[in-house]
Amino acid sequence: MRWVKRWLTWLAALLGLCLPFIQPRAQESADLLVTGGTVVTMDANRRILSDGAVAIRGDTIVGVGERAEIEGRFAAARRIDARGKLVLPGLINGHTHAPMTLFRGLADDASLRDWLEKYIFPAEKRYVNAEFVTWGTRLAALEQIRAGVTTFADMYYFEDDIARAAKEAGMRAVLGETVIGFSAPDNKTPGEALAYTERFLQRWRDDPRIRPAVAPHSVYLCDKDTLRRSAALARRFHAPILIHLAESQSELEESRAKHGLSSVAYLDRIGVLGSDVVAAHCIWLDAADIALLARRQAGCVHNPSSNMLLASGVAPVPQMLDAGVRVGLGTDGSAGGNHDLDLREEMGMAVALQKVTRNDPQALRAEQAVAMATIEGARALHLEQEIGSLEPGKKVDLVLIDLGNADGVPSYHPYSQIVYALRRPDVDTVIIGGRTVMDHRRVLTIDEPAVLAKARDYARQVQRSAGGVGK
Repeated sequence: MRWVKRWLTWLAALLGLCLPFIQPRAQESADLLVTGGTVVTMDANRRILSDGAVAIRGDTIVGVGERAEIEGRFAAARRIDARGKLVLPGLINGHTHAPMTLFRGLADDASLRDWLEKYIFPAEKRYVNAEFVTWGTRLAALEQIRAGVTTFADMYYFEDDIARAAKEAGMRAVLGETVIGFSAPDNKTPGEALAYTERFLQRWRDDPRIRPAVAPHSVYLCDKDTLRRSAALARRFHAPILIHLAESQSELEESRAKHGLSSVAYLDRIGVLGSDVVAAHCIWLDAADIALLARRQAGCVHNPSSNMLLASGVAPVPQMLDAGVRVGLGTDGSAGGNHDLDLREEMGMAVALQKVTRNDPQALRAEQAVAMATIEGARALHLEQEIGSLEPGKKVDLVLIDLGNADGVPSYHPYSQIVYALRRPDVDTVIIGGRTVMDHRRVLTIDEPAVLAKARDYARQVQRSAGGVGK
């Protein structure tokens, strides 16, 4: 009997030692759990979790994993049931001119130079003001949110008003005030534009979602002094430099005639090209240009629909990716270079364009296109530490896409489904910085009827008085 008591005493002591290790671990707190969906992480391992979950605290992701693991680890007052949906990082539109939604379809079937000089520049001179860009940006934000875009990079005028409209809509944005070599709607000289831009940089430099930038238009519409002053201003504020680069054959020929160099090499020679540059288009590149872009760690943004519609050429996307260039995806503006801001459509265009021009079905794959619209797009904007993938520590920019419609069934491969099958109406919920901006296809941050009504008013004004634009 004595040995039984002694044994029980030892057992109790052993249990006492082990109890702290076998007690259930206290759950961590979270504000929101998104559970049960197919989570397309776009992390370094490209994990796809068929029954996954994302834990969110404030504006930050704190956990990503299998549903059972995340539900066991986190407790949250709010949940989103994502069963039957894809959960993926918010899409990143790396190049657009948001207010040009109000010129949608104004001019078509023209070359880049004719489109700009005969139609767009005259229309902007006549109609663009602070109110115009505010309503145009609201329309652009509405369209982009509905398409699952959570971040966009913009180059236009009255960028301070664009910033306010983008922030009001809850979007994340990299916004560059355009500096150009002639009188613009908001500033009459490059010097005035740079002074405006400095105030713009000071005002928005600490905003959590708006990243102000400097946007010299291009090598062909800015002289050397303007390009250098733009870069110096951006670098003083540690801001991005947005620019059109190597967009057309005529640009390349003009640069070689004037400088004896390609546009890329010239930008490098004058000290502008660097790791803070985000270059739109990057079509007319040779091997040396591609190597230079990779070495300088500049971002490039591919705009397939715009490039095709303006007959600007086909960007060497596979070569750029192989060389390690940071390549994102953009829609460009909606006034003739493109007609919409649907980045999912750009993914399909990008893939198809490379396949058909290279006669190679492997030239660009669906997974690569999704990466260009998410994590590689973040790299192109130099924001990969903050957005572009669903990983702990990153900002909560995520999209739920419904697979319950006809184009979502069956679903074998998520990348293929996203690029080749799904459409804008399939986007169900959009969260930006932890804030739900669209819930079950209802945009919460924009007065949609008011924006559409105002856009129709502008269209009537343009139709009444713009019969002479470009003619």
